[in-house]
Amino acid sequence: MRFSELKRQEQLNSGHLACPGCAASLSMRHALKALGGETVVVIPACCWSIISGTYPTTALSAPILHTPFETAASSATGVRAALDMKGEFNTTVMAWAGDGGTFDIGLQALSGSLERGDNIIYVCYDNEAYMNTGIQRSSATPAGAWTTTTPRGKPIENWKKDLFSIVIAHSPAYAATATIAYPDDFYKKFEKARSIKGARFIHLLSSCPPGWKMAESDSIKSLRFAVESGIFPLLEWDGKTHLTYTPEKLIPIAEYFEIQGRYKRLDKERIEEIQRLVRAHFEKLKGTVA
Repeated sequence: MRFSELKRQEQLNSGHLACPGCAASLSMRHALKALGGETVVVIPACCWSIISGTYPTTALSAPILHTPFETAASSATGVRAALDMKGEFNTTVMAWAGDGGTFDIGLQALSGSLERGDNIIYVCYDNEAYMNTGIQRSSATPAGAWTTTTPRGKPIENWKKDLFSIVIAHSPAYAATATIAYPDDFYKKFEKARSIKGARFIHLLSSCPPGWKMAESDSIKSLRFAVESGIFPLLEWDGKTHLTYTPEKLIPIAEYFEIQGRYKRLDKERIEEIQRLVRAHFEKLKGTVA
């Protein structure tokens, strides 16, 4: 079934506290539609700790467990064990964490959960910095991007951590990358993850207008440009890696950068360098995926 044909129960209600244009809120809305009503959400410290609403209210219909920053995967594992003891095997447990709580602070717990093959879905919504606490750099922040902890005149040189390769090195039951800008692909991957038992991981690129310094109306456009430029390929891993979408022709990386103020300090030479690296990586990816 295509995204445009879907009629499913809303589990994200009015009153949430997301910023205008927040892709993390839109992604949660449709992730819960794809997973269905029998879903428990585990949320560590992140933007979504705020978006869901202040205690004792919540904008989500799904049950939520809020946890410390580093414990999304281990807490979700505990919820899964408790549900299994009660015989509620059909309830899906989804950890929903940002890049700070996944690439950095929560990586140890995620690695342990993947190694054990815990029967949970772990979703990282990646807005490429610690947005909730003031746009500080994380290891998901891409080269050349501005953050509030970027020294003046010294742009970030480090390449973004390749989390997908780290995850599939654990041989999970399923792993994928996705973005809500490609909703059919997004739904298929969440539905597939729901149908599989074992450790499952989905990496979502999630635009953040305040942190990316762009207009709220460009939120989905920026995600689309990330895929069309090759900087964020749409992948699936089920024992082998597959590209689930291949652009007919990659757009220049400059088009992706131009709509985001966080890249305004990049000079032409640095943009061309990043362009070469992105295209070389994408061509290598096309040549090696099954």
